Amino acid sequence: MTKEPRWTVITGASSGIGAELARAFAARGSALVLAARRHERLEALSREIQAAHGVPVEVMALDLEDRAAPQDLCEMLRERGIVPHTLVNNAGFGLRGRFATLPHERQIAMIDLNVTALTALCRLMLPGMIERGRGGILNVASTAAFQAGPYMAVYYATKAFVLSLSEALHEEAKPHGVTVTALCPGPTESEFSATADLENSKLFKGGAMPAADVARLGVDGYERGRAIVITGRTNLLGTIGAKVFPRSMTRRIAGLLQGGG
Repeated sequence: MTKEPRWTVITGASSGIGAELARAFAARGSALVLAARRHERLEALSREIQAAHGVPVEVMALDLEDRAAPQDLCEMLRERGIVPHTLVNNAGFGLRGRFATLPHERQIAMIDLNVTALTALCRLMLPGMIERGRGGILNVASTAAFQAGPYMAVYYATKAFVLSLSEALHEEAKPHGVTVTALCPGPTESEFSATADLENSKLFKGGAMPAADVARLGVDGYERGRAIVITGRTNLLGTIGAKVFPRSMTRRIAGLLQGGG
């Protein structure tokens, strides 16, 4: 009797942490659903992973900034007979600049992608996981979740939401044999920094962790059932500092690291 593949659905899988998460799950034998906007990149990653690991890979090109996309993704999974074991909510982006001057529509799009789509996918897939008594969700948050972030105000706020939601769902799902984990990386070598205009900030000049290392630590922590995974000792110390020091101090430091005045 042929064993059914264990499917991992990864959003924002076309580059950076998302692509490395795909490689990390594939190396552990998971079949993959790769979801993102850039179809050609997804196809290239699919070919690479199938050649390296021999696991089934499905590609689903869609834009999760569209409010209908989470439901569309679930419909595509049903049409292909795919039952998700793990959902990885990695899709997201950030912007650097003053809240009052950054484009309004891009800030709302950031909320739609980082918060609304993630929440919708959790709500659509978690009930089935609880009913089956296995699997889970890995939400990519950030060390930005632990304090306010001047000059990246909306991004920091969205990641605080992701962390809070993930922690709450971890407690709700755990009694049912389901894991929900928040992955909280700090500065990471990926396209994110260029999109967010962070490459010349003090935050990234201090060094960035390779995306492959972030992914490996995230998958390891998720498979161990952890609620929160903070990547790297420096990042861990930073999050501890965010809890210990006054918020007036931590938000000022965050603003300076973003390159503000």
